[in-house]
Amino acid sequence: MSNILNSALANPITEDDIANYLANTPDFFLRHAQLLAAVQLTSPHSNRAVSLQERQAEMLREKIKLLEQRIMEMMRNGNDNVLLSDKILRWAGSLLQGGDLAQLPQQMTDDIAQQFAVPQVGLRVWDVAAAYADQPYAQGVSEDVKLFASSLTEPFCGLNTGFESVSWLANPAAITSLALIPLRAGPSGSSTPAFGLLVLASSDAQRFTSGMGTDFLARIGEMASAALSRLR
Repeated sequence: MSNILNSALANPITEDDIANYLANTPDFFLRHAQLLAAVQLTSPHSNRAVSLQERQAEMLREKIKLLEQRIMEMMRNGNDNVLLSDKILRWAGSLLQGGDLAQLPQQMTDDIAQQFAVPQVGLRVWDVAAAYADQPYAQGVSEDVKLFASSLTEPFCGLNTGFESVSWLANPAAITSLALIPLRAGPSGSSTPAFGLLVLASSDAQRFTSGMGTDFLARIGEMASAALSRLR
């Protein structure tokens, strides 16, 4: 008997032992239902003790509240996507209605600024037909910019760290964040060399961030590429 007592004293029961026992004995509280009613926990919303049932109800209410918040966020995102899709469709219609091909790049940047509320928009294209080679949008593009644009398989979003293409904008000093959208023949993400670069820029550092989704920007790039390919 003393050996058993000494062993129990040397190896006391821990909380993990109790937890493992309860986990492996699911019918324990069926045999001792009165314990559930007697369990008292501290409420996280006050300093008072509450019953286990009340604490479980509080936890359930918290989970429901989180689910409601997620549903509302999904609805807001869905509404934002619908509005953005409508803007892209209106912009596409404007591109199709354009008559003067030589003025298409200027029309495109003006429409993007208006439809998507982008403070500054810049655009350059290269390897255009001789009839458009003297236009401002076909000038002042270095080989480094051309190589950089061709290296982009998706739109780049982030802070302005001194990109050469920012100099195409009306007020480069005001730019904090920007999106750089490569223009190329074929679908977005292909390895086809770029023939242009579209710049969307803002003084707001949070307007274009490295973690934002680029699906809609890629669609804008595809539509702009298809329209501007007629200049080549």
